[in-house]
Amino acid sequence: MRDARLEIRIGGTGGQGLILSAKMLADALCAAGQRVAQSQTYEPTSRGGYCNSDLVVSDREVDFPLTTALDCLVLLDRMAVKPSWLLLKRGALVIADTRLCPELPGGDYRVHHLPLTRSAIELGSERVANIVALGALAALSAVCERKALEQAVRADTPKSFLDLNMDALAAGYGLAARATGDAPRAALPSCDRG
Repeated sequence: MRDARLEIRIGGTGGQGLILSAKMLADALCAAGQRVAQSQTYEPTSRGGYCNSDLVVSDREVDFPLTTALDCLVLLDRMAVKPSWLLLKRGALVIADTRLCPELPGGDYRVHHLPLTRSAIELGSERVANIVALGALAALSAVCERKALEQAVRADTPKSFLDLNMDALAAGYGLAARATGDAPRAALPSCDRG
């Protein structure tokens, strides 16, 4: 049976927690039996420069660990659009922050502009926009079960931020539900189970 490959990028700027949120998603996927390769790219500035974290997901050994054709793209800043857009597969899921990434190039993609950072600010900290985005991504893509993702977020969150991160994750799921009107969503190509 052919091995399905799923490629995900979370892109934005340094300091937005992109690598952490990708690690949380990778942990949830691994707990569900998937094989995951994670990589990241960032500029030498500690905050504010371009940054992305990529996941390649498969149910078998990942033959090439870097993304070449994105199935999902989360954009938390306009700086991530240009280096990511040409990698999108036709019909790919794109989730973009309404405030920091208001305009996107055209194309045959499933685009959702969501108030990711605004939702995080309303929760009390813009720093959890990455977790809001993670919830929206999981809900809109059906890439992993909510329970597995909640467990991964709990495991990778310091106790003092746990309630805030769990609220942010729930907010992301809520944004996705409102964006789709709670309609059933088409799942992304799943990794074959052999």
